[in-house]
Amino acid sequence: MFWKKRLLVSEDMAEWIADCFDWFDERYPPPPGPILPTRDFFTAGSGRDLATAEAVLADIKRHLGLEMEIDLVPLDRPESEYRHSYQSMGEVGGTFLRTDTGAVIRYDPEMMQRPLLFIGTMAHEAMHGRLADVVNDVPGGIEAHELATDLGSIIAGYGIFQMQAADDAGWWGYMSQESRAHALALFLKRRGMGMEAVSAHLSPRCANYLRAAIKGLPTP
Repeated sequence: MFWKKRLLVSEDMAEWIADCFDWFDERYPPPPGPILPTRDFFTAGSGRDLATAEAVLADIKRHLGLEMEIDLVPLDRPESEYRHSYQSMGEVGGTFLRTDTGAVIRYDPEMMQRPLLFIGTMAHEAMHGRLADVVNDVPGGIEAHELATDLGSIIAGYGIFQMQAADDAGWWGYMSQESRAHALALFLKRRGMGMEAVSAHLSPRCANYLRAAIKGLPTP
């Protein structure tokens, strides 16, 4: 496959992302557009309690069409003001565990102070649920599972959360910002949408990544 040299990612990465889009879109109903951080998409109120977290996860499951029973369990951690800042980039925000009856997601309640980060993390963990029975079938196989889970979240419409949460946190997730931007650009192209569909919810830095990615996409 021929790719223009202006791509933000390598040719191999671009082809893997395209293969994953094809794989996901053949198996799951493609969303008509991006999921936005607005009341039109999320019904949960403000708060950091378990009920609020469960409401966020319920919205994410609804958007994904995911019927798996998932229990949410807060991780037992000190509040953020008592944590060493140099450790924050290595801390786990969420985990997914398959059970006999469904799954358990454990999450860091402190993330709820950053709604984009929390929603992005919950979307990633819920995507584990979607892929639980097909981890070996996704392009790249089990070795690429975490990357494919991040990418699957973008393909499912959560590209804004993936990109902006990583920008806000300084680092987050498994994909690079260049890869996220390329994937979000491809998402918009495949849905017949332009940058205006998401730009109001992106920082200038993320918008610049996305603008460059859109320019670098191959033309038909």
